[in-house]
Amino acid sequence: MQTPIELITTEAMKLTTDEREAIVQVLIASLENDAQADEALAAEVERRIAEIENGTVKAIPVDEALAQIRASLK
Repeated sequence: MQTPIELITTEAMKLTTDEREAIVQVLIASLENDAQADEALAAEVERRIAEIENGTVKAIPVDEALAQIRASLK
């Protein structure tokens, strides 16, 4: 029994060179999007840490935050 990757590879090898190249481009683009998302998340985390450290925002305990969220949903 073939794994999903083996099945996809077997089918992909039946495609023309141009079709395989198109698939490669799509897969590479999806990896680049993941990297961009990771970079954006890291930047957001750094921004939030800086806001806490410089006093722009005040951290509150998670139970208090959850209570505020629950209250706003009622």
